[in-house]
Amino acid sequence: MSVKREQRRRPEKIRCDACPVMCYVAEGQTGACDRYANQDGRIVRCDPLTILDRRIAAGDEITPFLAMHVEDSDTAGLFVTAVGSGTTYPDYKPAPFVVERRMDGVDFVTVVTEAIFSYCGAKVKIDTDRHIGPETATVRSGGESVGHVMTGEYGSRMLSLGGVDHLTGGSKAEGRVTCETLLRLCNGEAVELAIEGGSDLVVQAGEPPVIDGQVEARMRVGCGSAAIGMFASQWVDLVDEVVVVDDHITGVVSEHQAGKVLGWPDTGIRIRGRRSTPGRYFQVAGAGLGWGGTDIDDPLVILEEWNARKGARPGLSMLMVSTTGEHSGYYVLDENLMPQRRDMPPELAASVALIGENCEPALCTVMFMGGAGGSLRSGATRNPIRLTRSVQEGRTRVTCGGVPAYVWPGGGITIMVDVSRMPDRSFGSVPTPAIVAPVEFTVTRAEYRALGGHDEAVRTLDDIVNTGGEYGADIRAVPPGDDGAG
Repeated sequence: MSVKREQRRRPEKIRCDACPVMCYVAEGQTGACDRYANQDGRIVRCDPLTILDRRIAAGDEITPFLAMHVEDSDTAGLFVTAVGSGTTYPDYKPAPFVVERRMDGVDFVTVVTEAIFSYCGAKVKIDTDRHIGPETATVRSGGESVGHVMTGEYGSRMLSLGGVDHLTGGSKAEGRVTCETLLRLCNGEAVELAIEGGSDLVVQAGEPPVIDGQVEARMRVGCGSAAIGMFASQWVDLVDEVVVVDDHITGVVSEHQAGKVLGWPDTGIRIRGRRSTPGRYFQVAGAGLGWGGTDIDDPLVILEEWNARKGARPGLSMLMVSTTGEHSGYYVLDENLMPQRRDMPPELAASVALIGENCEPALCTVMFMGGAGGSLRSGATRNPIRLTRSVQEGRTRVTCGGVPAYVWPGGGITIMVDVSRMPDRSFGSVPTPAIVAPVEFTVTRAEYRALGGHDEAVRTLDDIVNTGGEYGADIRAVPPGDDGAG
């Protein structure tokens, strides 16, 4: 019986304390996060530490290296990021790396840790004129609610995804899908989203959005009124009237101040919608996927009867164009003052092309946003409020994967960073669910001591590059026996 028990005995597991899940991990296996493994009875970080080299390109361009050979005297341009560093969890211990270095005659310390964020999300900017859904509409991924549509910005639609209520306040499925969606977005992968009462989207950082199966190409040059202001002088003596169709502010050159300054005569045109100021009209149509973000395919529906007493006449010419130049038409009034479509004159076609030339490529931007004010601060200092105040007062610099983070004013350490600037696959996750993101705090050595920092944990960059960190010598910046070819 004892022999059979011995034969059935499973390999011994050890417990990982790198996150609140506290996985029991068998020899040669990883935990639920795929980030930590049991190697010879010890928990190790699976991904190597990422070190950035700023010397190889002009300016402040950052190039990641996962393994390198570095001489003791060759560390001036290197920066140890938190990517692959490991975590402070359960937070009473110092951060995995507290790096000392001397720059411009001043001693600095950079505290490096992979933070576990339950309070985090992504703000997504989608460059498009098209209506993707009503403000506050629920955004779904895999059928689960993961965020909502925010207020639109100039030429862009905005989404707010994630946040603690979606990660922890709903069902297990909602939390899991929210975490997966954030992880994929922040790591630069394409994600399919569906907006209630709106469009189906494919969103990927640095790539054009796909809206209801259509790849968006251009970001608007401006609203209809702005386009009039920019290009009115291009249309003088070429056409009698120009209307720039826009879901928000449709512009009419003959009424607009830009036209008046140029001496543009009245045409007797009348536009449906709510007149704001001369030459600027709101609500000419509903929002949609048509001309200028409206729901119309025929721009003539926004026109009322022309007024002959105000300048309308047979033969009067009119250009109608959208805010991206993707839609355009040339019309001439007939004997009944009804606009009839005609071939576009080449000189007007050139002006439409100029609008398109001034449109920037439509892209998706993903900004990771998280509250770094929790217990992770204990990995930097024994008195966390001092770190918060030092960050708020600008004495401590915050970066994520080596990229400067925007720190929101007010309480706490609420940061925002462009994920497309960070090293590849900077983000991870744990099944609590939560996102794991790299955070670095850089401060002078004197300030670090004043913060109550873990001074005993401070190490030189040379030491870290050559001997690695707490997760074992095999998981380090310079793997054993590395000849520098990596």
